[in-house]
Amino acid sequence: MNSEIPAPQPSARAKKRNMIAVASGKGGVGKTWFSITLAHALAIRGYRVLLFDGDLGLANLDIQLGLMPKQDLSGVIAGRLTLNQAILDFADGGFHVIAGRSGSGSLANVAASRLQMLGDDLTLLAANYDYVLLDLGAGLERTVRQLAHNAGTCAVLLNDEPTSLTDAYAFIKVTHAERPEIEFQVVANGVNSTREGERTYGTLLKACQGFLKLSPPLLGIIRRDPRVKESIRNQTPLLTRYPNTEAAEDIEKIVDQLLS
Repeated sequence: MNSEIPAPQPSARAKKRNMIAVASGKGGVGKTWFSITLAHALAIRGYRVLLFDGDLGLANLDIQLGLMPKQDLSGVIAGRLTLNQAILDFADGGFHVIAGRSGSGSLANVAASRLQMLGDDLTLLAANYDYVLLDLGAGLERTVRQLAHNAGTCAVLLNDEPTSLTDAYAFIKVTHAERPEIEFQVVANGVNSTREGERTYGTLLKACQGFLKLSPPLLGIIRRDPRVKESIRNQTPLLTRYPNTEAAEDIEKIVDQLLS
């Protein structure tokens, strides 16, 4: 993958279909890890990928990647940088990153008008990439929902915990009501087996069909794998450190599904 940072092209037609928001409703289900690993898997296959830290309250993308960015999203929000100037080249993964401000909740209170401008700039920037992944924050706050509206597809992560299921459903319900054109796809993450993942997905699907008349497809199932925590602790992408482990295989299947 060519790691040269592209300049925005004002005349380029924005391709919202290539923007994928990664959401959950509930925290702690692995959104950031999934976003990093999916970005890496796509980059390995030769796609040009931008990973955007959309957790404006508790950004941690840079921590998981072991980055110490000199510029981040706070400079863009403050007007000191353009969005393009905040792009970092994560050479070890072959993709680009726009980091948030780690350990700071100040970005969670961004004005709606400023967030709209950020979304417009991000949509413009997306025309220079094959895929833009938005790692969203947890919950249903205004900033989370507004960023999700920039995506054409939303991958909703959940696990087998009851709160994960209810929060994933709530996220789909609220976001679908605001933006019915967004395509939702479901990822069951950190489950004990494929069968358990299918059962978890089935519970969410039944609720969506019964109350929302919506049938979000299953994008994939990621089995529980101790190597995931190990790779996070070592601030190294899973596909670099443990490319042949079960979770890595499951991510590759998700990429196959995404590209089909």
